[in-house]
Amino acid sequence: MKILGLVVAALLGVGAAAPADGLNDPYKKDIAMQLVSSAENSSLDWRAQFAYIEDIDDGRGYTAGIIGFCSGTGDMLDLVQRYTDRSPNNVLAKYLPALRNVNGTASHEGLDPGFVGDWRTAANDSVFRQMQEEERDRVYFNPAVNSAKSDGLRTLGQFAYYDAIVMHGDGGDLGFSSIRRKAMSRAATPAQGGDEVAYLHAFLDERVRAMKAEPAHSDTSRVDTAQRRFLNEGNLDLNTPLRWHVYGDYYEIN
Repeated sequence: MKILGLVVAALLGVGAAAPADGLNDPYKKDIAMQLVSSAENSSLDWRAQFAYIEDIDDGRGYTAGIIGFCSGTGDMLDLVQRYTDRSPNNVLAKYLPALRNVNGTASHEGLDPGFVGDWRTAANDSVFRQMQEEERDRVYFNPAVNSAKSDGLRTLGQFAYYDAIVMHGDGGDLGFSSIRRKAMSRAATPAQGGDEVAYLHAFLDERVRAMKAEPAHSDTSRVDTAQRRFLNEGNLDLNTPLRWHVYGDYYEIN
């Protein structure tokens, strides 16, 4: 009888739980990577970004790789250190002292002129590419998805958390955890008995406020004409087809 009751509940949508996999489903995770890449690299081909590196003048030094590791925020230092732990003779190992020195600044001291070319060389190494994916998951993807699932959010909410932690990190008044706390002060999460759509609107509102507080992130289209669009369409599971605009460019996943 218990099994029958669960089947009936599922068919009626009564007491049905949010999908268990969400962004942990490989297909949906790939969609998340494409969405982030559209904003970070103006391309859906996120796998082409292992060699990406430039200073985008946001006060964080060099931004590089598939998730925008920054020389000024510590995640690039952690990546290169872990890469060196696994592959000691790699071409980036010699920059570890400089990366420690510039951490927390926009400086290139000790990195120029060779770091950009050596990063691109390292991107040809399968070990370095694997390390980029592992660090992306360890520092950003897994914490965001786990937090979203604990809040009872489906795939779109998991992605909203992930995109926020990618851009803002997880520290300070403008970081992901702060955005999440402020959203919870305005609306209850599904895990707290609240409405998922109402909570996600509150979260995106707080995300926009955080973005506008930083001149380099004042264009909020990755929220307004992407995530908010999916939310207004009721696409809480990020089902394809997806169509959105970021920074004036149009993208779609069919």
